Amino acid sequence: MKKITASLVAVALLTSSIAPGAIAQDYTRYSPEAQDRAIGQIATSRQSVMVRMRDGVSLSTDIYMPKNASGKLPVILWKTPYNEGKLKGSTMRYALESVKRGYVFIVQNERGRYFSEGKWEILGNPQTDGYDTLSWIAEQAWSNGKVGTLGCSSSAEWQLALAGLNHPAHAAMVPMASGAGIGKVGRFQEQGNWYTGGVPRNLFFVWLYGVDNPLRAQLPAIADEKMRARIEAYNDLDPGKPKVDWNKQIKHLPVDQLLSSLGEPAGTFEELIKRSPADPAWNKGGLYHEGMGWGVPALWFNSWYDVSIGPNLELFNHARAAGTDKEASANQYAVVAPIPHCQFARLGPNTTVGERSMGDTSFDVDGAVYGWFDRWLKGDTKAFPSTTPRVRYFEMGANKWQSAGTWPPQDAKPMRLYLRSAGRANSLYGDGRLSSEAPGANEAADRYRYDPMNPVQTVGGGDCCNGGIVIPGAFDQRGVEARNDVLVYTSDPLPKPVSVAGFVDAVLKVSSNAKDTDFAVKLVDVAPDGTAWIIGDTIFRARYRNGFDKPEMLKAGEVVTIRPTPIATAIEFGAGHRIRVEVTSSNFPKFVRNLNTGGQNESEKTGVVADNALHHDSANQSYIELPVVR
Repeated sequence: MKKITASLVAVALLTSSIAPGAIAQDYTRYSPEAQDRAIGQIATSRQSVMVRMRDGVSLSTDIYMPKNASGKLPVILWKTPYNEGKLKGSTMRYALESVKRGYVFIVQNERGRYFSEGKWEILGNPQTDGYDTLSWIAEQAWSNGKVGTLGCSSSAEWQLALAGLNHPAHAAMVPMASGAGIGKVGRFQEQGNWYTGGVPRNLFFVWLYGVDNPLRAQLPAIADEKMRARIEAYNDLDPGKPKVDWNKQIKHLPVDQLLSSLGEPAGTFEELIKRSPADPAWNKGGLYHEGMGWGVPALWFNSWYDVSIGPNLELFNHARAAGTDKEASANQYAVVAPIPHCQFARLGPNTTVGERSMGDTSFDVDGAVYGWFDRWLKGDTKAFPSTTPRVRYFEMGANKWQSAGTWPPQDAKPMRLYLRSAGRANSLYGDGRLSSEAPGANEAADRYRYDPMNPVQTVGGGDCCNGGIVIPGAFDQRGVEARNDVLVYTSDPLPKPVSVAGFVDAVLKVSSNAKDTDFAVKLVDVAPDGTAWIIGDTIFRARYRNGFDKPEMLKAGEVVTIRPTPIATAIEFGAGHRIRVEVTSSNFPKFVRNLNTGGQNESEKTGVVADNALHHDSANQSYIELPVVR
């Protein structure tokens, strides 16, 4: 009875006259059947419209238009590699909300996915397919010529390269958690998050197993739109692949046979795993690279425990300074929440991320999204006031929303803390410490042995989409810190709070007896009771220390400088808390293990043990720099 009542309430709300600025309805309360009825009550839909691209390939497109609408309407475009022939989840929620507010809502499958023609590649040719789709929308009799692009993760990432083309109909965009669409920007050269610091991430290997389908079934050409829609209704072309125990499979060596060992045909994974971080082939796909310019006003949504927060904030800054389109550069806004990937619907009272309470994280996400679109697609300048802060970010620890005009905040100044010890920083029980005082001339190095067959386990942090091998969020690191191959450096208890907001940089002076190895860094907030909350982590492959295009092997015992990819965060280390930094050589299964051979790591089966050292004397200072908001 309760479910039926909820369904009736949903339909009643949707069919009533609701002001454009109304608070978004929580459609997740209702069953899928109720949501289907609701969209049918307020929208006229066209399914399986085949939109032709410049090369003759047609993309399957579903259109949801407000019933009884008159005149030309603004459009919101949601493009996806996922099975959205039948709306569900966040796509259904945004379709309902968009149509209710007077927008045409369009869902389009990337080429090579489900009922769209062509061969799939990651991000679906955003520059050509995205551009041609915008042109098609602008030409329709029901379109006012203004299109906003919306989506999270894969539905956001394709927007980035498209923004570089500055299509005249692309009036505004809301990319949410879009880091995997970034190739190289500023200090980040992660090639769609395939790498961090030159170390491959395992999440994409798992993701590709579920998404890539090189031998997919396809429909024959069917010209009749209604017949195509009917066939799509009962043939979703969604392959049911065998379930995989990823906690076991992710250990498979060599890495480049991770999927073929499951019986998968060769596909995108085999193509990408061969590339180095500087391979020119990365410039030929759908990734956004910093030389493309920027032409679209954007409202960015990101989160601290996501896989790609650093590149996202770097691109936000780049878009503000791009200069090719003054209106676009002047209209970049960002919201950063304390959650994992694409979990913005979780924001509210009593939010727990991992195992740590973040308190009240409430934020009117839909109000911001539709205020933004009303501003740019409907011309309502009051919907998103110019006085809105450029950056609204959640400061963890203090557990409150803050605002700033820039990222990092303008008053953030670097505070350097040196990694020091008497040569025994191994584990939580060693003598490692963080100090504002520089080390003396003869301070002994810290040494540990890294065995790739016994890597340090990942516990939390930023990640996503990985088949359950890593649970993202804030978790206690003391189990990891008990290992002898983890160097632990901890400050004294803080006499007063220290607020950090921006990019955290590390400089490590290291050596090894191996030809190549990795160095992983973790930033930790230690509570008075000893709980060691992970704030962020990073990693760097030593062979790329002189540039990703200039790999160079290590010489035994030679001290070299490693500058890992920055950690992006906003955290208040409270009074009585301690700041901690961990250094080791693995963070698995988040990152692929370095086998230490100096060879083609991803095609090798056997590793060697490396004896690694972190140096911190006056001639070889190792330190972190925290952007402290004073």
